[in-house]
Amino acid sequence: MKSWVQSHLHVGLIVGVLLVLLTYLIVSEQAATTSGTRVVTTVAEWLVDKQLSEGTSGTVVTAEAQQIVNKQLIQAPSETEKPTKVLCSTEERLSDYCELDGDVRIRGRAWSVDVVPSTWSERREWKIRPYSRRSATHVDMVNVTQLQGPSAAAPACTVTYDVPAIIFALGGYSGNVFHDHADVLLPLFYLSRQYGREVQLLVINRVQPWWLGKYALALRRMSRYDIVNLDGDTHVRCFRRVTVGLRLHKDFGIVPEQVPGGVRLAMPDFTRFLREAYSLPRGATTSLTDPSKKPRLMLIQRQPHRRFLNEKEIVAAAEEAGFEVAVTELRIDAAVDAQARLVNSFDAILGLHGAGMTNEVFLPPGGVLIQVVPLGKLDLMARVEYGEPAAEMGLKYLCYNITVQESSLLEELGPDDPAITDPDSVHRRGWAALYDIYLTRQDVRLDIAHLKLTLAEAMEHLRRQ
Repeated sequence: MKSWVQSHLHVGLIVGVLLVLLTYLIVSEQAATTSGTRVVTTVAEWLVDKQLSEGTSGTVVTAEAQQIVNKQLIQAPSETEKPTKVLCSTEERLSDYCELDGDVRIRGRAWSVDVVPSTWSERREWKIRPYSRRSATHVDMVNVTQLQGPSAAAPACTVTYDVPAIIFALGGYSGNVFHDHADVLLPLFYLSRQYGREVQLLVINRVQPWWLGKYALALRRMSRYDIVNLDGDTHVRCFRRVTVGLRLHKDFGIVPEQVPGGVRLAMPDFTRFLREAYSLPRGATTSLTDPSKKPRLMLIQRQPHRRFLNEKEIVAAAEEAGFEVAVTELRIDAAVDAQARLVNSFDAILGLHGAGMTNEVFLPPGGVLIQVVPLGKLDLMARVEYGEPAAEMGLKYLCYNITVQESSLLEELGPDDPAITDPDSVHRRGWAALYDIYLTRQDVRLDIAHLKLTLAEAMEHLRRQ
């Protein structure tokens, strides 16, 4: 009898344990099903989550992703609205920026952007320079804060939008035509393209109305809404998605794989965008199948320095090569649309290194950029700022590096001056010394025999178009 009772007790114990385990498994499965989203605190965890959710395996994390050291993505669960996401980067080579999703509230006068989480979370703060080059001076910081809890701690909205927003800064190097395009218009173009003009542009930092007016035609093709100046703005402007700052892919160019929103873009898309914005008529160079037609070459003559000292001889050589030549002194205060139409009427540009080379963006595809690089080991800067972008735009790029004998500095300083014999010593003294000697005091007298070879190469390219 005792043995029979013991055996039934053992069976009852086992059944009880099994029931407890079954209950635990059922409850765990329900909890996993209903919890929806887990809290993600690092980029590494976000990448793992993304791979799991998409069912991928063996995904290789690129070097680009590995470089993003100070990026954080915070997610909070919600059944009624999209989770809060905060992705801020201050460690990339050129730019600082934040990508914010959720309840985002902007106070322009306070230079403040607050992200209100849907549940209680850790308070986080970032200082973001919203100009695209971190190295730029005269650009203040925007304070981006993920608040600790729901909206009780946040300022009340006075204006609410149903489109995303992009906050970008002027100041910095803006006002120089190269930096206007490379630092502002180009990154704005590839950032805004994903929204199809349904985006609100917010500008901050010593905003000059003349700058917005100068580039109004291009800006209007990025957004159908009037730009809001946040300097001194007293409103609390609320959005569901905001990008703070512009991200440069390179000094002047696009890395297609880095364009946000899954949009595939390259430099020909940017130049096509500008031709459409300024209603430029030519999308191809002059056809040379008709012997009576000549390709047109624009010779850019600078004022008051970095000038061609033998302008007449240069024009004669270009005409002998078969070009129709016009000498132009591009003015900084000229209307952009008029200047763009002028440049677009040419097939080639010949000019000394400088911001005037930025007009390459208005040349028709298949055109030629001939950049004359002054003395002073400036070839790398010239290639990165204008040469590589020209090639990516679909232009033929030809670089003419002058010799010592072609520089006015030889006569002014003498053959033994360090600026002539050791340009690196000038570079070590800093940008101010480099700019003063090589970009302010130097003029150029081109070797016409050497120039004729370059012009012949340009003409041969145009004949093949």
